[in-house]
Formats: sequence, structure tokens, C-alpha cells
Amino acid sequence: MTIRPHETFDHVVVGGGSAGCVVAARLALAGRSVLLLEAGPPDDTWFVRMPATFVRLIGTARTWVYRTEPQPHAGARTLYVPQGRTLGGGSSVNAMVYMRGTPSDYDGWRDAGCPGWGWRDVLPVFVRSECNQRLGAPLHGNQGLLHVSDPRHRHPLCRAFVAAAREIGLPGNDDFNGERQDGVGFYQTTTFRGRRDSTASSFLRAVRDRANLSVRTGAHVLRVHCEAGRARAAAWRADDGSEHVAAARSEIVLAAGALATPKILQLSGIGPGPALQRFGIPVVHELPGVGENFQDHLEVGVYGRSRRAHSLAGNDTGVRALWHGLRWFATRGGLLSSNVVECGGFVDTRGEGRPDLQFHVLPVLVGDVDREPHPGHGLSINPCFLRPHSRGRVGLSSPDPMEPIRFDGGYLSAQEDVDTLVRGVRLAHRILRAPAMQRLVSAELEPSATQAFDAAAVEAYVRQRAKTVYHPAGTCRMGADALAVVDARLRVRGLAGLRIADASVMPALPGGNTNAPTIMIAERCAQFLLEGVPDASAVPDTVAAARGAAGTMGVAR
Repeated sequence: MTIRPHETFDHVVVGGGSAGCVVAARLALAGRSVLLLEAGPPDDTWFVRMPATFVRLIGTARTWVYRTEPQPHAGARTLYVPQGRTLGGGSSVNAMVYMRGTPSDYDGWRDAGCPGWGWRDVLPVFVRSECNQRLGAPLHGNQGLLHVSDPRHRHPLCRAFVAAAREIGLPGNDDFNGERQDGVGFYQTTTFRGRRDSTASSFLRAVRDRANLSVRTGAHVLRVHCEAGRARAAAWRADDGSEHVAAARSEIVLAAGALATPKILQLSGIGPGPALQRFGIPVVHELPGVGENFQDHLEVGVYGRSRRAHSLAGNDTGVRALWHGLRWFATRGGLLSSNVVECGGFVDTRGEGRPDLQFHVLPVLVGDVDREPHPGHGLSINPCFLRPHSRGRVGLSSPDPMEPIRFDGGYLSAQEDVDTLVRGVRLAHRILRAPAMQRLVSAELEPSATQAFDAAAVEAYVRQRAKTVYHPAGTCRMGADALAVVDARLRVRGLAGLRIADASVMPALPGGNTNAPTIMIAERCAQFLLEGVPDASAVPDTVAAARGAAGTMGVAR
């Protein structure tokens, strides 16, 4: 078909999330004309900016809530995976934990057929992005666009967790991105002076006034148009129902995330031929790996009742709620400056030389999208496996772009994943019973003490209660084999003019939270796109240089 674009840019970036904001900003700073398309609304709400209030965004217009098919190995339950649907994407609605993983994670990518993605290759990119409040060279940066800082709020229940974990023999760690990952402590977060620092408020903000950048929110991308073996344009539907086509002189970048990117590809006729033909979608480019290799981090809660009504229970109303809000507005401190997942740690439960388990610890009793939390005040200790063996897949449920995906997470289909969570539950119980915790915790709520000491009961609990940590990845994985979707330079294999820059390209999940690795992938994508572009070597890397390049906008707060 002949493409008749309404607009033409050097680049069209699909998805204004953690990765898309980075790619668009770097390209715009280099002088390229860029259109950034985001399906959701702007990030202009205090619930995004206040660190502690991100939970209020789940289920609103600023998130997608994906639902799996019933999972046979997880109690036949439907699991829910919220994802960002606003400028900044996941970095605007997540718990802000800044975590890279371990060097062996990236060396594993390299050795799996992704040359140039080993730890020595990616570390300089992490450092380049980072503006760390406390830590410096050689493992951290202080001049990047993304602020990383220590928590302003340290809840007594979180302090007690760290003390209790050390009482049972776990080491302390004040830099989980340092020489070693194992140990317990408080997480550094993507915050700046008590406020969330998403990629929209850091990278994108630095270029928003530039004439060569156009940002469209409420822009739901329907498909990518291809001609003669090349991606040429993106079609999108606005909130008012009007449809538009934007062409790219150079390349299109898909950065819609590990659940939406494979959907867009398949709607465009790029993916497994038989699956596309079932929906009457012409096969433009056969790639059987699109939508395969889905993986995610799962955790399960261990809950304790606190002796005092001092957790982040979320039930403050009236005068107390007003006080918390006024304090944050006045000082950027207090309860609302908490990222909620304040502390945690990493443990090698198998003795293999690197952690296989992470704790996300919250000074509040939490449930899930479909499950109410325990009432009252308490603590949630959530062990999470780091390197899942289970794999799932993402596909279409309809040729209609507005219909949801068909999503089988394959959750807990590998016994190794269940076994890791069982070890995590037992370790969490040991921590909960240590003296430092017992001074603040009055009762073990779930699992019960009887369950915790029975292997079969703990496994049943894991299968009935495990939930996603919202880290979907791998569905358009990088590699060189027949099922790889992109090559080591993030180009869609066998198709010109199209790259992918989000967590879908990860061959395997890194050992930790995924926002920082996703930003790193986006930084590398921009580097690849700018190679050979005149004056691209002069693109400013630092906050100060970006301010100068972007006029008065910069990243001022």
C-alpha cells in the first residue's frame, strides 16, 4: 500500500515511557527532529511527583493493567501486571528503586549472542546517565540527567528489618550497585530533593522547549507501516478518534514495553506467520520469536502485625492527611517522601556465588490488584526470585488494536522458581522472629507459623499468593539465533528502519529492578542511531550541558 503521512520527522519514537523519553531526548539534543507518541495522558499530577502516592495511580488512566490467562501453576489464578501509561511510563508510577543487577547478568547477555553487551560495555552507560547524590566514580556518575539519591524517609519498621536481618547473619550493604550486591540496607531511589525523578522529569524535561521535538499524548499507536523491506511510518489514533500517520526519514523506535511492543509488531504483520494469519493479518515480515520468551519477577508476601499504628497504612484522613501533604509541599520531607519500598536486600540462597533472591520490604500491609490487604498496620516482607526459569508468551486476541492482548505468563511453571520463593518465605520468617523485629511486631499474620515450617504448606502458599513485581521482559529478545527479534544493535532482524529499545529486548532478566537497565538500553539505542550523524559526538551528557542546550527548561525543580 502507498503510505500518505500527515507529518514527517527524522525519527518516530513509539512509547513515552522510561525508555522512550530517553531516546527522544538524546536524539533531540543531537539536533534530530523527533516525534514522541504516548498513549496515556501527561504526567501532570501530584500523585506522580510525590514518591509515596504512586500506588494511587494503579488502575487509573495513567496505567495499563494487563491480565494473564488463568495460570495453571499459580492456583489457576489470573495475575495482573500494571504498566505505566503516561509520560515517563514505569518511571512515573514505580517504586523508584535504582538497581542495575550484577556484572554476570550482562556478561550472560554477551555470551548468549549479544556482543557489546557485557558488563564492561554497559557500565559506562549506567555511569553516564546517573547523577548520584552520594556515590561517585568509578561505579557511579554525578553529572548525568537521572538523579539517584538516598531515601529521605526511613520508617522504623524498615530500620527494624535491616537490624533484624543483620542479627540473623546477613551483611549490611549501603550500595547495592557497588562492588557486591548481597546484603541488606536501604535502597537508593530515582528521586531528587524528596521528589520523583522519572525520565519525563529528567531527560524529557531537558528538551521539551526544543522546536525539533514534538510530543503527543493520548496517541494510541495502531501499527507500523512497512514498504519494500523497511519500516516507513507509524499510524496512531488520538483520543478524539481521529487517525494519523507519521513517517520517519531515518528510523522508527519501538519503546512501548514488553507487553505492548510485541502487540504493535504483530498488528503490523511482523511476527509468527501462522498466528498472524489466524487473524487475517498479512505477514509483512516473519519473525517467530515475537511475543515469546516472556519472563517476570514474582514475589510472595510474609506479613507481620505492628504493635503500634505507625505503618504507611494509607488510611490517614482529615487532619493527618492534610498534615502529611502540607509537610511534603513545604519541605519535600516526611511520610510522602517515602518511596514505600524503602529497604530490602539480596541473598544467595543456593550458594552459587551471586544472589538469587531479593527482598522488597514495605512498612505497610499490602495486597494485590485483585486482593485487599490485611486490615490495620504492619509490615510486608516480600521475597522475590531474581532469575526466573519459567517462560510465557504474548500474542493477539484480535486484529483490533484496541482489544487486549492474549497473555500467558507461564508463571511458576518451573519448579526452580517455586523452590526459590519457598526458601525466601522461610528466610523472611527468620527475620520476622529476630529480636529487632519482635520489638515492633506483635503477630505473624500470613503465612502462619504452622505453614512456615511445613514444606508442602509453604509451596501451596507460594502458588496461591505469589504476585508479579511488574517487571515484564524478554518478548522481543536480542540475539543471533532464529528466535531472536533484534540484533546486538537493537535493529529488528531482517527489516530496515526499525529498532526496539525497552525491556522486551532483554535476553534474560537482570538480578534486580528493571528501570535502570531499561534506561541503559535506551541510552545505547540512541548511541547506535546517532553513529555517523554529524556533530553527534557533541551531544551534551550532563545536567548543566542539557540546560544550556534546552534553554531555560533544563531539569530545574
